[in-house]
Amino acid sequence: MGDVLAADSGTIGEPAVNISIFAVFVAITLVITFRASRTNKSAADYYAAGRNISGTQNGLAIAGDYLSAASFLGIAGAIAVFGYDGFLYSIGFLVAWLVALLLVAELMRNTARFTMADVLAFRMRQGPVRTAAAISTLAVSLFYLLAQMSGAGGLVTLLLGVTGEAAQALVVVLVGALMIIYVLVGGMRGTTYVQIIKASLLIAGALVMTLWVLAKFGFNLSSLLGGSVDNAVAGRDVLAPGAQYGATDTSKLDFVSLGLALVLGTAGLPHVLMRFYTVPTAKDARRSVVWAIWLIGVFYLFSLVIGYGAGALVGPEAVLGAPGGVNSAAPLLAFELGGTILLGIIAGVAFATILAVVAGLTITASASFAHDVYASVIKKGKVPPNGEVKVARITAVVIGAIAIGLGILALQAGLNIAFLVALAFAVAASANLPTILYTLFWKRFTTQGALWSMYGGLIACITLIIFSPVVSGAPIVEATGKSTSLIQGVDFSWFPLNNPGLVSIPLSFFLGWLGTVLSKEKADEEKWAELEVRAFTGIGAEKAVEH
Repeated sequence: MGDVLAADSGTIGEPAVNISIFAVFVAITLVITFRASRTNKSAADYYAAGRNISGTQNGLAIAGDYLSAASFLGIAGAIAVFGYDGFLYSIGFLVAWLVALLLVAELMRNTARFTMADVLAFRMRQGPVRTAAAISTLAVSLFYLLAQMSGAGGLVTLLLGVTGEAAQALVVVLVGALMIIYVLVGGMRGTTYVQIIKASLLIAGALVMTLWVLAKFGFNLSSLLGGSVDNAVAGRDVLAPGAQYGATDTSKLDFVSLGLALVLGTAGLPHVLMRFYTVPTAKDARRSVVWAIWLIGVFYLFSLVIGYGAGALVGPEAVLGAPGGVNSAAPLLAFELGGTILLGIIAGVAFATILAVVAGLTITASASFAHDVYASVIKKGKVPPNGEVKVARITAVVIGAIAIGLGILALQAGLNIAFLVALAFAVAASANLPTILYTLFWKRFTTQGALWSMYGGLIACITLIIFSPVVSGAPIVEATGKSTSLIQGVDFSWFPLNNPGLVSIPLSFFLGWLGTVLSKEKADEEKWAELEVRAFTGIGAEKAVEH
């Protein structure tokens, strides 16, 4: 492994080859985006790809949206370093889809137009509920973007031999600028096509690496696992639980909190929910989720082999010592297996992965502000032609700029991006899911209950994150000499858990119930009846599209 990391630069492979393969991926996706932009004539085209994406296509696109840098880089790194405990991320991410399939997908498709707030505001007071939903969407999207931008910066830093914090920050700025171009030009249709291609390439790339790793060990899984055990950090059993969670009572609670956030978070992720509006029928919405579950499940099985393969062939010390830290396991393994060319291809796929996901996140956040706040609350529905799309594009630029700033902080802290995404899931599960479920299934639910649940869950979740070891006070990591906290050198943490889901998710459900029972407002029974019929039968769903 000594020849993998160049001593002078910390890069792997040949930067010229790496950047050439990157350029090919970027050029192809930009061409697709520009071609797709020709059909963006209305808000429905820009936000929902004209609602003519098939269930199979949407399933691939959902997989492309969901299989982010966290799934490829973060989980592989977590398994390489921690083994069994790292794979728990995969299990949580996958099981979460059952919640989305059984409780959310079809009902959301039948009752909404463009955004999550369309459902929440259907039988509530429009202004306050749409504003709260937009704020929540922006918060979830920014947390998710934080992870993706950090992953992109770490990946490019590793492959191009970029050193110094200023140079790494410049890389993140360039990635952010590219992301903004995708969204401004292509809208949802362009983003969908990029996600379909990216999902296909990512699963194919992961299959190649999986077969290559298994071939190295004679297609004997026991030999692979044995190699990972032999190369593990001294005293760490990577085949048993407890390497990352379970050593202390606090870490056990942290694991429960993480699992709760992962399993419940998917059904509240705005960029995933928005994908259900791109299909023409509820049946297509169901089909797209089934396709997504199969594709994502197969990919996570590949990630298990890739992670343990990185542990066995590269070693956790080399992974932690590389630029990008734990997130560099998959690229380092690709170089170990196939040299510069395989590294460049896998890194190019990972980079396309990040671009597709950040584009999806950005369009969701900008659509939420333009549709829910600008068009519905500020303009009261009186918006000039293309005015809403124009505001969405301006918002995309602002969100991109904020994501760039936060991504630079996360990159320099060296946080695992699977872990950062888990924080986004906690915010989604705390601020969005209780309100969605109450709205769809509880006749008595009121506007006050919705606001208490959304704002209460959001504020509690973000407050606990700010005062947790994620932001300050985490111990120094020996391999890097730095803390894993976003802010170095200070400690104002008082909340012991890294993930706040264990506290903020039940609190949000409780506040939704409390706000409703204390409210003097009576639920609109006619609206409830209409919502129920539309959600469960699809009758009247076209009304949500046309009006």
